[in-house]
Amino acid sequence: MSAFAASIPKESNINRVEFDNGMVLLVYENRAVESVNITASLHAGSIYEGPERSGLASLAASALLTGTEDRSFDEIHASLENIGAELSMRGHIHKLGLFGKALAEDLRPLMETASEALRYPSFPSEHVERLRGERLTWLQYSSFDTRYRAGKAMRQALYPASHPYHYGTYGDEGTIGGITKADLSAFHARHMGPGGMIMVIVGDVDTQDAVRLVGETLGDWRNPEQSQVARADFPDAPSVTERQTVFVPGKTQCDISMGALGPARGAADYLAAQIANSVLGEFGMMGRIGKSVREEQGLAYYAYSHLGGGHGPDPWIVSAGVNPDHVDKAIDSILAEIERLVSEAVSDEDLADNQSYFTGRLPLRLESNEGISSQIHAMESYKLGLNYLAEYKDMIYRISGDDVLKAAQRYLDPKNMVIAVAGPAPDSAG
Repeated sequence: MSAFAASIPKESNINRVEFDNGMVLLVYENRAVESVNITASLHAGSIYEGPERSGLASLAASALLTGTEDRSFDEIHASLENIGAELSMRGHIHKLGLFGKALAEDLRPLMETASEALRYPSFPSEHVERLRGERLTWLQYSSFDTRYRAGKAMRQALYPASHPYHYGTYGDEGTIGGITKADLSAFHARHMGPGGMIMVIVGDVDTQDAVRLVGETLGDWRNPEQSQVARADFPDAPSVTERQTVFVPGKTQCDISMGALGPARGAADYLAAQIANSVLGEFGMMGRIGKSVREEQGLAYYAYSHLGGGHGPDPWIVSAGVNPDHVDKAIDSILAEIERLVSEAVSDEDLADNQSYFTGRLPLRLESNEGISSQIHAMESYKLGLNYLAEYKDMIYRISGDDVLKAAQRYLDPKNMVIAVAGPAPDSAG
């Protein structure tokens, strides 16, 4: 057995503890480093906020570290800087994510600060307004970014207005402007709690010490008001495709975003779909799309495909940046490659190359505490099993060309793709 295979995180060396308040802790001891990393999540994402408060969850997450009942913004961040620690929180669609890093000897103050911010935020008005201003500036800037505008238009066309994926986690200028300090406090009271919380600690730490510390800082956390709202129902793929066109004044390039509903991370054919995506627009110089659209035809500045994979059906996206005169030809060329992917099995050589690429990059993802903690968190969050990484290579090599074809056919249809284009109006393209 290789050294990597022996040390890979798995059920035998990941210590998993369930607390009676609903929180799950996973600890992986990595004595090769002197630091420790924390990756955590709780059910406080944008799916719980509602369209009229779009952006509330992510704003609340960003504001947790701006002040607490006992400490000011300056005091919190001075204490972190004094020990060279990092701590951040960010709102996502389904969950709030927490990330921390410190020397192993400073795990306690890092955990104490994280606990204080999660449990007793004060949302000071001056910092809420600062964050609101930064958010509004970012949204205004993004309105002139053709890649952002194309992606937003595609997502809004792919998901109905009743679906939380229709909206960006950052909200928009109208909703962000109306969010109050009271809204942040109410969201915290209802949605932030230990129920369903996952925490991963990786580094130079003793498991029992870590369990004891988490118990002391978060074990008594209770929130009887914590919402148990079920995940939203997800729509079927759209049956009618209409091109979305967004005109952005002063631009000379068009950006294309094409999308379809992809698999959730826990889907049985997710890995097969990942290989299909790699063949289409990732492996090498951005797969078949990069080779055809950018290299051979010279139609795009960039062209690639991306498959997400979260708790729900993230979009399977093809993106390209092109000259306005080449938009239609680039779209036709991309659709031709999608048609090829769903109509014929990948060659044995292509399959083997991509399988080698997938298994070869796994050790790179486990080179750091951050990478290890992220992978362990994903295994727990998506219910993949704690032996997922140990079995990953075998799972990849069990995927056949027929599996890849079936996955592509299930999620992609060149006649049923949402297509969005953002760029200059026709009379200003020249």
